[in-house]
Amino acid sequence: MNNKQRGYTLIELMIVVAIIALIAAIA
Repeated sequence: MNNKQRGYTLIELMIVVAIIALIAAIA
């Protein structure tokens, strides 16, 4: 695994899901 590679950690993935859920709730 490269340090420069754009991989999502579990925390980052959870944050993205939370943001999408908020946007979906508002829209």
